[in-house]
Amino acid sequence: MTSLNIDGADRLVIPDGVHSSQEPSLNALANAAGDRFDVWQRQINRLALSMTVEGFWAARNVVMSIPRQTGKTFDVGWLVIHRCARTPGLRAVWTAQHFSVIKDTFEGMCGIVLRPEMASLVDPDHGISLAAGKEEIRFRNGSRIFFRARERGALRGVKKVALLVIDECQHLSDSAMAAMLPTQNRAYNPQTIYMGTPPGPKDNGEAFTRMRTKALSGRSHSSMYVEFCAERGCDPLDREQWKKANPSYPGHTSDESIMNLYDNLAGDDFNREALGIWDEHSTSAAIDQAKWDEATVNRRREDGVMSFGIDMNPDRTRLTIGACMKYADDTAHIELAEYRDTNRDGVMWAVNLLERVWDDTAAVVIDAQSPAMSLITDLQEAGIHVTVTNSAAMGQACGRFQDMLKDGTLTHLPEDGQQPLWTAVRKATIRPINKQGLFGWNRPDDDTDISPLVACTIALHGAMTTRRDPTRETETWF
Repeated sequence: MTSLNIDGADRLVIPDGVHSSQEPSLNALANAAGDRFDVWQRQINRLALSMTVEGFWAARNVVMSIPRQTGKTFDVGWLVIHRCARTPGLRAVWTAQHFSVIKDTFEGMCGIVLRPEMASLVDPDHGISLAAGKEEIRFRNGSRIFFRARERGALRGVKKVALLVIDECQHLSDSAMAAMLPTQNRAYNPQTIYMGTPPGPKDNGEAFTRMRTKALSGRSHSSMYVEFCAERGCDPLDREQWKKANPSYPGHTSDESIMNLYDNLAGDDFNREALGIWDEHSTSAAIDQAKWDEATVNRRREDGVMSFGIDMNPDRTRLTIGACMKYADDTAHIELAEYRDTNRDGVMWAVNLLERVWDDTAAVVIDAQSPAMSLITDLQEAGIHVTVTNSAAMGQACGRFQDMLKDGTLTHLPEDGQQPLWTAVRKATIRPINKQGLFGWNRPDDDTDISPLVACTIALHGAMTTRRDPTRETETWF
């Protein structure tokens, strides 16, 4: 193959096993219909359509962080049309967060397939479905492109999706991912394309952030990642920086178009949407490591009241109990109490241990979204009152954790014996919870377990908010 570089890209991750590419066929189809790709678009297509020697997609996941008004929708739209034209019976889904975006994309792609040059591929009389919320393009060979908005939850019932395009990834939550990806379970050689701009602090873009982090760390060998962006801290009116961020400027994207964004967006929003610059909090750890190190003590004080938090990782393979000792001066100490393999030890050990110390405990806390909620009935039958946190309470808990760490009113033990907690602290990122600035801890990738940090955080929350006063003061720790 020719060079796999992408001219002008600030960051590029190439998937393993690239042997050949279907890009020349795509380019020929677009040329026949009167369209031409820029060099950077052809280079992206060469990687996105790259194949292994066995004939599978080298890039099972194609992830693109590219600013607005560059032509990425035009490019990926042609890629989807080509895939459907080339593979009879293929099912493709194009999804975006908002219906208005989907409508614009649908109309643009209809404008392509209804050209006279495309008549052999799409029947102009029966190939387009205009029903609101059920927009489709149907090919003569049985392939179909479904256009659906995530805000309407319209992917239910769609199966065997071989090509899934997820637009507006800056608004892509983990729950939306969980609803969409199973549509590809029964498809042969499926591929997913993610594209968007950097998420803002109030965007629910934890899934996009995690994919970027995983790709740049080298832990995703079957993914392609490309990012165009200006330099952090640059002059937002520097035209050379516009060229770095927008490979279509000034050839296809005019000076006026970008100035319109500058005039109508707040400074940080312009940096993300037009210049492709990721916020620093999206790429760095959530917890200040220097402050965490300063909070280390060799042993806890023994004159406080204890509370516990319980959490379980999404795979349900690890169950964690975090502990917090609150003192009369409103300082607190947290530590990892228990961290066990559920495949080996099960889960009832946690109920038994908490039952043993309940009389001396101020609070036991579980988050409503945690898999550990399955323990609620057993804990209640053991006579333990469980406090369940909602999303707002979790946001308050994480904020309190950060504030106390900065103020020097929170302590913890050294790393020796507390490794899972320290690892979670080093790797956890932030996910926004609402538009009021609340946030929660987030996994940077599927391999990181942050349940020790979550358990200690909600234990701290329980300790600082509970009204329960244990009848006697015995510091019984596991």
